[in-house]
Amino acid sequence: MTDIDTLIDLLTRKGKLVAMLAPSFPIVFTYPGIITMLKSLGFTYTAEVAAGARVTNEQLTKLLSGHPDKRYITSPCPTLVRLIKRQLPQYSHYLTQGVDSPMIATAKIVKEKYPGYRPVFIGPCFVKKYEAREEAPELNILVLTYTELTQVFTHFNITDDVKRPEDHFDISISGLTKLYPLDGGLTKSGKVSDTLGKNAVKIVSGPARNIAAIKEFDADPSLRILDILNCDGGCIMGPGIQSKLTVDERKNKILSYFVQEESKLSGTTSAH
Repeated sequence: MTDIDTLIDLLTRKGKLVAMLAPSFPIVFTYPGIITMLKSLGFTYTAEVAAGARVTNEQLTKLLSGHPDKRYITSPCPTLVRLIKRQLPQYSHYLTQGVDSPMIATAKIVKEKYPGYRPVFIGPCFVKKYEAREEAPELNILVLTYTELTQVFTHFNITDDVKRPEDHFDISISGLTKLYPLDGGLTKSGKVSDTLGKNAVKIVSGPARNIAAIKEFDADPSLRILDILNCDGGCIMGPGIQSKLTVDERKNKILSYFVQEESKLSGTTSAH
């Protein structure tokens, strides 16, 4: 049974589900239209994974302050984590042990806030499926890409025709973590450069550069953090996104959503 089949079965049986949308979702869907569609599909609650990203940043900040003599490769990207663990294990000691990815951090929030509900992560990356099974099987996270979700919408004849402006995330947060899917999103939203200094942080994305960047990081003790993502330009170019938009156009979608929501919240934190 595919993950699409599993979700269709859960929705058909009226399962207790929480949709967790990765912060790259504005490339594919409009807000709050996507919330209306998810609620129409059968999800009881929705969560913005940007909320979990803040937890990721807080955990990383604590790790850095508690171990000022150590250096780290950030680990929100499951492709890079698997690459290091399986093909470059000599660098695995740089991985941020004890720092949850935004997906896992959000699932933990969901489990605490909505006991008995299953978290369903929806994002741009199919490798998240392996992360859910291998890194946090106890959370029972079901993972679908945006492309797979679109197929589920088609199966149930759910369209974006119905407009309910009052719909919103049940778990959300204001702030820069909405920019997480961009190249260097973790560094910028977590203000890592402000804490460590600009020269102590290296930001890299793209499979053609990743292995060389890891080796360069290892050889350069002046670097404290390697903020690295597998896809060129960040998660906005993930394989689970079907879009003809350019990198810059996708980036603008993320920035526009950030500006739109920050103007509504006026800088206040929301945790519905």
